[in-house]
Amino acid sequence: MGRLSKLRVVDPVLSALALGYSNAEFIGDQLLPFVTLDKEGGKIPRFGKDVFRLYATERALRAKSNRINPDDVDGIDISLDEHDLEYPIDYREDAEAAFPLQAHATNRVVEGIRLRHEAMVASITQNPANYPTGNKIALSGSAVFTDPNSDPEGVVDEAKAAVRNKIVKEPNTMAIGYKAWRALKRHPKLKAILSDTRSRLVQIADLREIFEIENIVVGKGIYSTDNGVVTDLWGGNLVLAYVPKAAPAVAGDAPVRSAYEPSFGYTLRKKGMPETDKYDAEGNKVEYVRHTDIYKVVVVGADAGYLIADTNA
Repeated sequence: MGRLSKLRVVDPVLSALALGYSNAEFIGDQLLPFVTLDKEGGKIPRFGKDVFRLYATERALRAKSNRINPDDVDGIDISLDEHDLEYPIDYREDAEAAFPLQAHATNRVVEGIRLRHEAMVASITQNPANYPTGNKIALSGSAVFTDPNSDPEGVVDEAKAAVRNKIVKEPNTMAIGYKAWRALKRHPKLKAILSDTRSRLVQIADLREIFEIENIVVGKGIYSTDNGVVTDLWGGNLVLAYVPKAAPAVAGDAPVRSAYEPSFGYTLRKKGMPETDKYDAEGNKVEYVRHTDIYKVVVVGADAGYLIADTNA
């Protein structure tokens, strides 16, 4: 490993190029934002509710101070996983290409790993098994949002109240699956709430006002199976979560979050990741552009989330 690590040289130009790619269709980091860890393994805390306890704080003259008996802080063992993809470039292809192959290769490997992350977040946050009793509902019958008599605002309001009942704070983030979004923007009851008398579809800005949720995003990402079948990553579901705001960043740096701050969940990433490198093989006739990321997608506070499933059933 020592010799391999010396032979492996991270390409700063390609790494900068990789970090510059973005895709508005991906929303996973809105629910489970990235936070960095110094090590690939360790333990992060799972906080209790002692912060909401009402204490007797009055103190008599010359009496002892009122002391808190701290609750034990539960921990979650974490072991990060490495994700990597590489793209081959033959020297003959590079010479004949009408476009920069290294940039194309970087795009392919970066987007491949980002799509994998989006799929992991979509899977874990849309799985009812990851939510406690009282923090999930599967709609049916006249309650589904494709029924004009359903009440999306009421369903969301109940979900917000359920989260508040457990963590005191209401969810500040909502992820809407593409099929659910198509139903919501045409829903007659939501359109009736708007003071605007124009005949138009409901917009995201309208939902922020109606649902009173600051951050609302629509999951439009898709993936293709080996057989070429295209499938939505985000189904007809709504995921509500409390996600703490990132601290102000130093100019040019990404916003800062900490894994020690109570939240619905995080993507725990090793410090310094992701990175892009390249190496030669096949007698120096093939160059490989490789992208590497080391992270773990994890729900750390299930009480801070709520799943509204089957909105289009």
